[in-house]
Amino acid sequence: MAQVVVTIAGRTYRMACEDGQESHILALAQHVDSKMAGLRAGFGEIGDQRLVVMAAITIADELAEARGRIESLEQQIAALAEVGQDAREARAAREAHLAEALGGAAERLEALAREMAGKE
Repeated sequence: MAQVVVTIAGRTYRMACEDGQESHILALAQHVDSKMAGLRAGFGEIGDQRLVVMAAITIADELAEARGRIESLEQQIAALAEVGQDAREARAAREAHLAEALGGAAERLEALAREMAGKE
């Protein structure tokens, strides 16, 4: 198990993580630190605990919005898949109708050819 050292709001934390996840953990810590710095700039010194809670709520809100967008996109994908299936079914029906029409035309041509061959 790997370890990484992150700094959030001027404090250093040692964290364990899976091997290879170090850069991901550092990026997440930078995101949290950035949120806290933004909140501190907007609200001033309001206490570390309140700042942490506000940052957590802000990040949770971002996550909820992202999940909502994902759900919406999944619904759009499902709708498009349904439209695609409908289109495939319609195409198959058209192809079957065309094949039937061509078969009928071929039968008529063969009948005409036999009829003409019999007249010669």
